[in-house]
Parts: sequence; structure tokens; C-alpha cells
Amino acid sequence: MDILVVEDNAETLDLLRRSLEEAGDSVTTVADVASALRAAGLSRFDVAIVDVMLPDGSGIELCRELRRQGANMPVLFLTARGEVEDRIAGLDAGGDDYLRKPFAIAELRARVRALCRRQRATFPERLRYPDAILDFAARRLTRDGIEIMLSAREWAILDALARHLGALVPRAEVIEAAWPLAGPGTSESFDVIISRLRRKLGNGDSPKLRTVRGQGLVLEAPQ
Repeated sequence: MDILVVEDNAETLDLLRRSLEEAGDSVTTVADVASALRAAGLSRFDVAIVDVMLPDGSGIELCRELRRQGANMPVLFLTARGEVEDRIAGLDAGGDDYLRKPFAIAELRARVRALCRRQRATFPERLRYPDAILDFAARRLTRDGIEIMLSAREWAILDALARHLGALVPRAEVIEAAWPLAGPGTSESFDVIISRLRRKLGNGDSPKLRTVRGQGLVLEAPQ
């Protein structure tokens, strides 16, 4: 795997580099937001390991900017702070997993492998419908030539459905993909976002989200 590590603590950075390289991975290490953005612009990575607290900004803001620029590699956050609010902020910014410091190297490796397996599952980079284009690589929805903005949560839902394009995906699986830290009220929030997402996708020959009552959802394939 090609892994980007963004960490400003020299000792932790060296530990991560050595342990991942020993497992056979190719590792690029940087220590700040600016260097991470440059590296991501020059190379394609399978996964990024990002410290939340960086000298020139937040790893969460870095993740948000990477997603804005179209980078879709999984992001694993590292943090010395484990409050639920911090984890939610990271996931809402487009992150995929969270690991609190201090951590076990074996667990970090397992989480990285899991993220890469998930990312490498069959997944369309772009879906073309008569009235719309869903570009997953660029994180862009255009309908009748007009770009429609989607939130990170809405993209997470579409990602989960597109991995099983045209097939039923259980409701609980879609919720888990978009809300790794699901709690009270998540189900209601999910219904609200699905309704909003349907409006953004539009009618006619645009992408269709079909609900199978009591089971789950289907993202219809282009005809």
C-alpha cells in the first residue's frame, strides 16, 4: 500500500514509518498541512494517517480540504483527545476512522488494512445518467450541467450504495457507513438526509434512490 502519514511528532512519525515499511508498505511522511496538500497533489495514496493537531492547522481541516479537492483515499485520524465531539467533527469532515493516542501498532495496521480493503471494493469512479453525472473521484454531482453541492455525509451514503450498484443495501449498513458513531436520533437524521439527497439528485432521468420498506435502499444503475 502507498500510505501518507501526516504527523509533527518526530518520534511518532518515525515509529509509524518503520512499522508500516516493515509490513511492506510504501510510506510518505510529512509534518504539516501544507506539505500534506502538496504530497496529495503529486501522488495517489491508498490511505492517509493524519494527526489532528498540526503546527500549521488542524488535521480535520486538512481532511476537509482534501475532500474538496477530490481526494478520496480513506483517512485515519490520530489524536490525543478522544472526546466524542472531536471524533464526530473528524468524521463529518470526511474522515473514515479514529485512533486515540497512545495506540498499539498492531491495531493501527489492522485498521489501515480494513480501510484499504473497503476502498478497493468494486466501486465506480463515475456514473453517467441522462440528466446527471455522479463523479465519485472528484466528489461532484452535476445535473443538467449545473453542479449540486453534497455534504460529506451525503457522499458517504452514496458511496455505500454505489459499492452495490443496483442491489439492495440494508438500511443499517448504510447508516453505519455514514455514522460510524451512531447514537440516539441517528435514524431520524438519516431519514431527513435521504429526503434531502433525493431532492438534490432530482427527478426524470437523474440517479434514483429506491427504498425497500423495512429492508434498505437501492441506488439504481444508469440505463
